[in-house]
Amino acid sequence: MLLGVPLTELLWLALAVIVAGIVTGVLAGLFGIGGGAVIVPALYEVFRLLGVPEEVRIQLCVGTSIAIIVPTTIRSYLAHREKDLVIPQVIRVWAAPAVLGVICGAVIAAFAPAAVFKIAFVVIATFIAVKFLFAGDRWNLGTDLPGTAAMSVYGFGIGLCGSLMGVSGGSLSNIVLTLYGKPIHNAVATSAGLGVPITIVGTLGYIAAGLPHEVLLPPLSLGFVSLIGLAVIAPLSSLTAPYGARLAHRLSRRTLEITFATYLLLVSLRFLVSLY
Repeated sequence: MLLGVPLTELLWLALAVIVAGIVTGVLAGLFGIGGGAVIVPALYEVFRLLGVPEEVRIQLCVGTSIAIIVPTTIRSYLAHREKDLVIPQVIRVWAAPAVLGVICGAVIAAFAPAAVFKIAFVVIATFIAVKFLFAGDRWNLGTDLPGTAAMSVYGFGIGLCGSLMGVSGGSLSNIVLTLYGKPIHNAVATSAGLGVPITIVGTLGYIAAGLPHEVLLPPLSLGFVSLIGLAVIAPLSSLTAPYGARLAHRLSRRTLEITFATYLLLVSLRFLVSLY
């Protein structure tokens, strides 16, 4: 027994976290996403078995996920930039409103109940899954990106949703860019670049938001960031991100889209059930 949890369970959980770290890196490179949709559910089960109180558990998962994604998004962005596929003007327009959205998400984390984060995860993940499963590239709002005002609104929404869900916002920015006719490879590369400021600011915000709740948090936590989770998953995901980036330029993505969408729907169902 360790911390009241059987060692066999801890070993299986450790294996799950390691696998999540590897998958996170591949997804980051392949889809331009941070992999939080994999990390948050895995950490939720880990922290549940370790007895982390329900009122701070999901916030700890989200904050840790964002911190883990920082090196992953940086390496993913650099790998895509080498291919000269990043759209820099989009990042320039989106960066400031996206960071503002992240800050708002961190403020919500300091005061909102756990149900808010579960609902946010379910709604956003389900939307992304439906897009992957049924819409493909058929959803289209135009051939050119909208003006600065509309783009700023998109940027704020991407930052806010990413902060609440524990992701870099890559899935959402991918959808927005492809809706306006941008090729998928450019969308993936640009999404990876936007994930860099989102995850850095998000990490700092969740650290600050969790400081008033330290009495409820497990050992080796810095605010709503678990240093243990960070130490295990971040190196693995960072190492595997370039491999996902290479796959993005070689393989058909349809099977992976369907698999990822199915996974998102199952996780959403898990969090939906936990609300009752």
